[in-house]
Amino acid sequence: MNIAEIAKLAGVSSAAVSRYFNNGYISEAKKEAIRKVVEETGYHPSMQAQTLRTRKTKLAGVIAPKMSFDHVGKIIDGIHMQFEEDNYGMLLAVTGDEPEKEPYYLDEFDKRADGVILISTVITPEHRKKIRNLSVPIVMIGQHPEGYPCVYYDDCRATYDLTRKVLQKERSRLVFLGIQLQDPAAGRERLRGYEQAVRDAGFPELAERYLVSPVSVEAGAEKMNKALDLFGVPDGVVCAADEIAAGALRCLLDHGIRVPEDTVVAGQGDSELIRAAGHDILTVHYSYERSGELAARMLVRMMKGGQDVPQEVMLPHHLVEPGQS
Repeated sequence: MNIAEIAKLAGVSSAAVSRYFNNGYISEAKKEAIRKVVEETGYHPSMQAQTLRTRKTKLAGVIAPKMSFDHVGKIIDGIHMQFEEDNYGMLLAVTGDEPEKEPYYLDEFDKRADGVILISTVITPEHRKKIRNLSVPIVMIGQHPEGYPCVYYDDCRATYDLTRKVLQKERSRLVFLGIQLQDPAAGRERLRGYEQAVRDAGFPELAERYLVSPVSVEAGAEKMNKALDLFGVPDGVVCAADEIAAGALRCLLDHGIRVPEDTVVAGQGDSELIRAAGHDILTVHYSYERSGELAARMLVRMMKGGQDVPQEVMLPHHLVEPGQS
């Protein structure tokens, strides 16, 4: 079967069949006639032929840091659902949380895909150079680089709100366990939110009580242990990620420190890990799945040549008390 034969059976022109398969405009009557023939014959258009003819692959590339991160899985779910709805395939590259690999995948997807979503952790000069030279559209998730389409969160305000919540529990000896400061959002902005909150509350000395940790339970436990050596037992621990908070919790319990009676622990991400921890841990809910959905929708509109695509979308957050969902 080919397009001409489908057109003959449906009683329409070949151009109408072509528009049908490329999501162009045709009347409902013609669309229904073609759909019936396609259903009866089991016809599938040749993707290779479509790519050669239109220079479109109907594929989008997604670059992610690490699938074991709870938030990354949620973002990917949102992206995948939206691409499915828009009939786009997805090519996924995972860097193993090594940002230096991202420019390589940007190059690869520039050749193989119609657009790219970058779930980014850092934006280096090399990243900016590669992004400027892309021949396909790109949307970033989780960062707010000026001049680029992105879906992001107010990391500073979220950490400010979280820290204030811990302080309101009559805590005054806080420690912050953060993420690498090369990460503008989860690193620098979350630290800035903590620093602003403790200064506004009248505890400027607490702004110096922080350590930087990789994002893992093991690293969180290790950094919490170091914090105990450096600062003594805190009555509150604010963490930049739930994985770090889970490690801090483990360390505190191993030292016989009660949570939350002696020390309040707070994380960020509203992950299943925190819910399963079995202790009262505060966290921040970011709309991760929604961010993936919106980024995919933005990218599809850009890949189709849309001119009214929003350039920046900031999603809300909210605090989650223990026992809430």
